[in-house]
Amino acid sequence: MVTCTYVFDDRHVHEEDWHRCLSAAHDPLTLARLAETGVGAGWRCLEVGAGAGDVSVWLADRVAPTGSVLMTDLRPMRESRGNLVVREHDVVTDPLPVESFDLVVARLVLRHLPQREAVLAKLARSLKPGGWLQIDEFDTSYEPLLLAADEDSALLYEKFLTAKAVVMRSAGVDEEWGRRVPLAMHRAGLVDVDPRPHVQLRHRGSADLRLLVHRLDHMRDGLLAAGMTEAELVRVRAVMLHPEFRAASSLMYSVHGRKAGR
Repeated sequence: MVTCTYVFDDRHVHEEDWHRCLSAAHDPLTLARLAETGVGAGWRCLEVGAGAGDVSVWLADRVAPTGSVLMTDLRPMRESRGNLVVREHDVVTDPLPVESFDLVVARLVLRHLPQREAVLAKLARSLKPGGWLQIDEFDTSYEPLLLAADEDSALLYEKFLTAKAVVMRSAGVDEEWGRRVPLAMHRAGLVDVDPRPHVQLRHRGSADLRLLVHRLDHMRDGLLAAGMTEAELVRVRAVMLHPEFRAASSLMYSVHGRKAGR
């Protein structure tokens, strides 16, 4: 069986700040798109690879008092409470009930899995007729530099992006998975497929840039193996936190698909 190594260690010493930044950077898009499905009281929802669980908590409040949310992860970071049920679960190998959920959401999960299309098909099968699948995924082949303090800073940031791409590919990540999701949903038999691309501006005060700075720590060994030096890792952090620094984020695709039948 093909396996991969999760490229970001979510047990890192700065784990809590990582998840805060993740929520700050991406919850606005994820939650707005979830609201577009009409999710409300009585819905039965599933979030896979839920991480800190902020999206699951939002859903649990939204579907109360009669609905429920199943939050799953390899290492769940919350405990069950009320209508939020938390389970340790491997979405690749562990089963999911068929035609059981009104809404399934997975954010920044499938790109790490060599079996990503098979997992997407499994998620689609878990939907009730008329149910919605929302997949939010990056295309990290797009994240251009827009402004740096000087030419050396610009070149170093580009070197970091190249090394990061090497690390991610070596860990089995599909950098362009975000753009592939709509077609994968279509192949899985979903209808009303609706991809929405979203880009942010990276600057010293942005949560998305803070996530990128965290990745210097998460990916340190891999970045060194890919050709960066310890001194360059220190310097590129300063480059990204410089007041003049500006870059486009990766493209985030938030993609809806619906199971036909209702």
